[in-house]
Amino acid sequence: MLSYAQKKGVKNVKKSWKSRPAVVDKTALLFSAILLSLSLASSPLSIKSLYSIWGSNSLARLPLASQSILFRNQQKRSTQMAAGRAIQHFLRRKLQPQYNVPPVLSSFILKQDQDRVGSAGMKSLRAIALIGAGASGLLSFATIASSDEAEHGLECPSYPWPHKGILSSYDHASIRRGHQVYQQVCASCHSMSLVSYRDLVGVAYTEEETKAMAAEIEVVDGPNDEGELFTRPGKLSDRFPQPYANEQAARFANGGAYPPDLSLITKARHNGQNYVFALLTGYRDPPAGISIREGLHYNPYFPGGAIAMPKMLIDGAVEYEDGTPATESQMGKDVVTFLSWAAEPEMEERKLMGFKWIFVLSLALLQAAYYRRLRWSVWKSRKLIVDVVN
Repeated sequence: MLSYAQKKGVKNVKKSWKSRPAVVDKTALLFSAILLSLSLASSPLSIKSLYSIWGSNSLARLPLASQSILFRNQQKRSTQMAAGRAIQHFLRRKLQPQYNVPPVLSSFILKQDQDRVGSAGMKSLRAIALIGAGASGLLSFATIASSDEAEHGLECPSYPWPHKGILSSYDHASIRRGHQVYQQVCASCHSMSLVSYRDLVGVAYTEEETKAMAAEIEVVDGPNDEGELFTRPGKLSDRFPQPYANEQAARFANGGAYPPDLSLITKARHNGQNYVFALLTGYRDPPAGISIREGLHYNPYFPGGAIAMPKMLIDGAVEYEDGTPATESQMGKDVVTFLSWAAEPEMEERKLMGFKWIFVLSLALLQAAYYRRLRWSVWKSRKLIVDVVN
């Protein structure tokens, strides 16, 4: 039977264990269990139990030896109450009392608490480091994204080009209108050194129309028999004329900017067709806080936002032969279609050849399946019986 002090100590331990903090869990439980075991081992019989057995009057008639035993038990009772209060104080204050614990046990408990506090501190530092790394990563990503947008230009939208399908072909009427836009708007600054007049035959013009168009230009040829250069009318085999004699002349005429060659422009730029169309139709007034140097024009799709080429596609700038309204978007679509054909003139033939190969390989697949199922199965499923003669 437990004494009053022991019961109070157990009650205090239970109460403190329910409201214990997360830091003192195993150490506090171990320390309280040691103290309770010491108090229980030192008191096999309490004063309260003796009173319940003999009563108060019977205790007076006990021998002196028995009374001394009861007196010692009363002293142990006070010691047990002090131990219970120490346990409660320890669990409430999360401290380690040194007066009831041997030095070895005290150092062991202190080391465990220090290791636990150290591990908790390391976990906290690790969590703070991870949070800081994540925040810095987000900030750096946002900075890189904003700088990338300013460096490489605004991401252009994707447009539904009619020739992008698997079995789709170029709009040849649009190619003809796009060539007209190039001749009247773009050819004064941009060259197409990889395209010949004969490439237009059967695509946008007839042979007679193309010869008449080539004859309008003068080409420096030679040398002749006397070793001198001469000029002649253009032929179908001639390339499109160059607007400038060399790069230095082109930069001098355009304020230091060099107009690129447009022969492969839709393949030389990322997201080529969409980029060229967005660039030609994306001129805007600069937003508040952005100043554009004189001689440059604001275009969010151009890297850096400032481009030397002014806005060239204006409604009505070209009068189409077929009567199509020459709006800005229509001219942009037509000239991009023409430039796409110039960069990939073999696209239609390549798609047609791919369709033919798919058809032939499909027939070959059917033949292979038939041979494997009905012919090869005979050889695959036969059994060989070997008669071994002893």
